[in-house]
Amino acid sequence: MNLLFVCSRNQWRSPTAEEIYKNNSEHQVRSAGTESGARIKLTARLVSWADIIFVMEKKHKQRITEKFPDKAWQSEIVVLDTMDHYQFMDPELMDMIQISVAPYLDDHNN
Repeated sequence: MNLLFVCSRNQWRSPTAEEIYKNNSEHQVRSAGTESGARIKLTARLVSWADIIFVMEKKHKQRITEKFPDKAWQSEIVVLDTMDHYQFMDPELMDMIQISVAPYLDDHNN
């Protein structure tokens, strides 16, 4: 399954999520940001590639559906409600991501 993690600048939250899941043999994982200054910018190709898109905030889902309306419906988009208060690989951030994402991965593995 292809997992895409999205935040604003692709600096802390979505790269942390990508790092957590990148060595899982059941999933291909990428991350991107919605802002023009993002480290890796979200593209239509990434949106199409993803089976599930995990966004950190509601505004990220809104940006995806506005910018890529013809692609966004193809993937499940899950809002994790993870605010931008963390640094890369912050243990609290890692726990929040894993707890929030686990039910969706379990659902798709059954």
